[in-house]
Amino acid sequence: MSTPAHKPLWLRLAPYIFLTLWSGGFAVAKLGLRGIEPLTLLALRYLAVVVLLAPVFAILRPALPRRAADWGHIAVVAVLIQVVYFSLAFFAMQRLSAGAMAIIVCLQPILVGLIAPHFVGERVGGLRWLGLALGLLGAATVIVARSSVAVESPVGIGFAVAALLAMTAGTLWEKRFGVSQHPVTQNLIAYVTAAALTLPWAFATETMHVTWTWPLVLVMAYLIIGNSIISMTLLLAMIRHGEVSRVSSLFYLVPPLSALIAWPVLGEAMPPLAWAGFALAALGVALAARARG
Repeated sequence: MSTPAHKPLWLRLAPYIFLTLWSGGFAVAKLGLRGIEPLTLLALRYLAVVVLLAPVFAILRPALPRRAADWGHIAVVAVLIQVVYFSLAFFAMQRLSAGAMAIIVCLQPILVGLIAPHFVGERVGGLRWLGLALGLLGAATVIVARSSVAVESPVGIGFAVAALLAMTAGTLWEKRFGVSQHPVTQNLIAYVTAAALTLPWAFATETMHVTWTWPLVLVMAYLIIGNSIISMTLLLAMIRHGEVSRVSSLFYLVPPLSALIAWPVLGEAMPPLAWAGFALAALGVALAARARG
């Protein structure tokens, strides 16, 4: 793996761009789910990405995977993250508060830290574990500070936990089996797979009725370009260029940063204690990212 000094500029900026776009996706998705069913939203999102990427692929003509196994690995990651994770996450957001959803999802670094030594042969040292623990504590502080006491839906919690497991599995699979592939090729294969599975699922279980408004158009544009194309491309690139535990530690900053973005978007204010939690989570991520296994 290249040292930070030798990494290209886009790779050094990738964590900041990814965190901003991915974190904003929670508030944006919640806005979208007010006017459209979850699987219908996902199906339209994936179809739109395919429509956008197809002419780019035709013009650039990037190389296709050479082995059948490589096609399979790209498809497996797409199923785990695009189909399973996002569908379950959207189901959960319909039933849980934003605080409960965020605190469950940010357990992912702990799971990755536990599984990575056995699945991808990546050792997680003591300083890294300290960073992960501080990150979890900071994220929990943010959530507790801005969430009111409420009885959460057991079904929603189940969906959120299942979504957490799917994202963890997708991250580890990409680290162990992912291959260096042109981003247009990889994204096109992934989203064709996701659309092929999500569209019939939505058709069979939902009305697929959509009332188009300008807010919904803006939501779709953000999810299609910001989350589906830019964020996923950066996430997979970071996983391939760095240890998977370090990349997963970035998810600790998602809940507090989501809370910050939800302030103007959803009108959810950040109390003073939440700012302290945000700083603690940032410290934890810095330790986890810098620690040597």
